[in-house]
Amino acid sequence: DYKLYTELCDEGLTAFEPESKGHLVEGLAFHKHYFDISKGGHGPYRGQQLIFRPVVRFIGENGALICYNRIVQDELNVKITEETRIWERKNKDSPWKHIHFHRSNPSE
Repeated sequence: DYKLYTELCDEGLTAFEPESKGHLVEGLAFHKHYFDISKGGHGPYRGQQLIFRPVVRFIGENGALICYNRIVQDELNVKITEETRIWERKNKDSPWKHIHFHRSNPSE
């Protein structure tokens, strides 16, 4: 749901992820591409998704760091990623926004 994604994410979202091949991605356009291809059932995250061992650390009152492993089960295939996400809010009354993430494949 790209509309919900844009509500949860800051428009200046930054990311390092396997699809960007080591480059820092800025903004939402890169991510919109994957929402668009997922509409046909061909996206990278179809199937059941599980979050394992989430750790949440607050950074002051307005920042949060979340780390976890994501497991995606698609028919007989299993994909595991290691993810770190940073969320921020401007003040106690404003909504939390996703501002940065780093997603990588585990080293073998």
